[in-house]
Amino acid sequence: MTVLRLPLILLLAGVFGLAGCSVHQPVSLYQLDSGSPAQPAQSAGMAVLLGPVSIADYLQRETLLQRQPDGSLQASTDGRWAGSLSSDINQLLLRQVAGHLDSQRVVLAPATLGFTPDVQVLLSITRLDSGESQPAILDAQWRLIDRRGQVRDNRIVHLQEPHASGTAAQVQAQGILLQRLAEQLSVALKPLANQPPVAEVPRKPAPKPAAPVEPEKPKIPMASPIRTDMEVFRF
Repeated sequence: MTVLRLPLILLLAGVFGLAGCSVHQPVSLYQLDSGSPAQPAQSAGMAVLLGPVSIADYLQRETLLQRQPDGSLQASTDGRWAGSLSSDINQLLLRQVAGHLDSQRVVLAPATLGFTPDVQVLLSITRLDSGESQPAILDAQWRLIDRRGQVRDNRIVHLQEPHASGTAAQVQAQGILLQRLAEQLSVALKPLANQPPVAEVPRKPAPKPAAPVEPEKPKIPMASPIRTDMEVFRF
C-alpha cells in the first residue's frame, strides 16, 4: 500500500504546484503615456469645456484587448489597464490641449457653476486598440460648439501608429495616437479664441395693462327755450 500511495502523492503535488504557478503568474499593469505636455501659464487664456467624451463600450473595462489578424479581439494574458481607461483618456487630452493652447481654463465636463466656455468640445472615441501584428488605430469624431451654441467644426479622425511587438509598445503607440488627436483638436480650437462677445438682446418693456373701459353714460338732451309769437302783457 505504501508503494502505491507514493506515486499518487507525487502526482497530486505536481498538479497543485502547476496550479499554484498559474494562479500567481504576474500580470503587468499599464497606463497611457501622456507625453510631456507644456505647462500652461496663462490664467486668462481660452476657456474650453472638454466633453462629454464618450468612449466605445468595449473599451470601458480593465482588460487590455488585443486585435487579432481576423479583426477579432482577445483579452491579453500578460497585462491589463491600471484603473479606468476612460479616466486616463480624459486626463491625457486635458493636459495636452491645455498645453497646446497655453491656457489654464481648459476643464472637463461637467463644468462648475459660473464657468462660461468660449468653446465646448463634444468628442466620441469609437476605436482605440492594437495587436501583436496589428498597428495601433484610433477612430474619433469631434464637434466644436461656440458660445452662441452654433457648430463651428465637425471632423472625423482616423489615426494609425506602428509599433514594435509587445504589450508595452502597443500601449505606448496608443498614447501617441491620443497625443496626436489632442494636437489636431488644439489647431481647430485656436481660431475660435477671439470670438466677439455675445450682445445682449434688449428686453422689450412689458406692455401696460389696458385701462378698463367705462360704460358710456346716457346722454340727457339739453332743455332749450321754446319761443312763440305770443306776447305777455303786464298790467
